[in-house]
Amino acid sequence: MTLEQAQKLVDDWIKTHGVRYFNELTNMAMLTEEVGEVARIIARRYGEQSEKESDKNKDLGEELADVLFVLICLANQTGVDLNKALEKNIEKKTKRDSERHHNNQKLK
Repeated sequence: MTLEQAQKLVDDWIKTHGVRYFNELTNMAMLTEEVGEVARIIARRYGEQSEKESDKNKDLGEELADVLFVLICLANQTGVDLNKALEKNIEKKTKRDSERHHNNQKLK
């Protein structure tokens, strides 16, 4: 699935099942909440915190998809073409960081 297809799929879902988009501030709060759920899994499963029994069955992929869904909602309602934005971002990073990471002694 392309980013363009994902944006259309989410938009169609919202119009069919969600009635309308939540406002941007609500979606920003929801995005923060979803990122927090991802952080909890990462901190406990891959970090130094112990994983609670209730967290062991949490699906990281599902939580990442929740983040992506809300992010796409924000892009759709603010008129951002994620495909163009990502291409522009990769180009910026490539120009800025083309040698930076290769020269970083901490990464060797």
